[in-house]
Amino acid sequence: MQEMEGKIILITGGASGIGKIMVGALLARKAKVIIWDINSAKIEQTVSEFSEIGTVIGFTVDISDVHQVQETALKVTQEIGVVEVLINNAGIVAGKYFHEHSTSDILKTMEINASAPMLISKLFLPGMLGQNSGHICNIASSGGLISNPKMAVYAASKWALIGWSDSLRLEMKLLKKNIYVTTIMPYYINTGMFDGVQSKIPILDPKVAALAIIKAIEKKKRMVTIPGYIYRLTKLGQGLLSLNAFDWFAGTALGIYKTMEHFTGHKNNS
Repeated sequence: MQEMEGKIILITGGASGIGKIMVGALLARKAKVIIWDINSAKIEQTVSEFSEIGTVIGFTVDISDVHQVQETALKVTQEIGVVEVLINNAGIVAGKYFHEHSTSDILKTMEINASAPMLISKLFLPGMLGQNSGHICNIASSGGLISNPKMAVYAASKWALIGWSDSLRLEMKLLKKNIYVTTIMPYYINTGMFDGVQSKIPILDPKVAALAIIKAIEKKKRMVTIPGYIYRLTKLGQGLLSLNAFDWFAGTALGIYKTMEHFTGHKNNS
């Protein structure tokens, strides 16, 4: 069991949604929490709300901007210290048919959901390697396990994140480094990001999802779906059924292929 007390923990997208909930839960565990978020007002609100509980420091960062990420990572390391737990949580979604996406939609989704976690981890990994300890937790999605209409680009970004994240885990194991990597694949979470989604499978409560993520880090879990049966359900179905049969199972029986039909989302999906 990994203790959070005294650890320097950085959360991207930490000023809202499950990121903000994790901030409060980690401060309650006596961790020192750093928030990266694109929304300065929400950072100020979150820092003000939690400052009496413990040490929380906010940085305004657009994680799709490589130069901002590099400059802020250097500032964090120089002014605060080695980040011991990194939670790559920030993400966006554009719920449209693929042909309706703009070039900007595609590039921004891939930059924030797939490229940014890799680049941010690359900047903080040397510090972890230097002390031979650390933990990187990547918040992917169950959308990275199964194809879904009106989620083509989002699914692509999360498939990429899952593949990289678990490959990094294997590399650390191969190199015999005491650095853990956890890949989280939650179902839809009721944070506003997926407003309008209609699902036969229950949509997740944000507090339940946030706590499950923290527990996964504490227990040094490798790959976690929320709820747990999602991984087994999709992998078993994909392994045993023909493509036509699986399309019926996922699309008709579970209704997954229709979940995004009435998607609205919110204006700021970070």
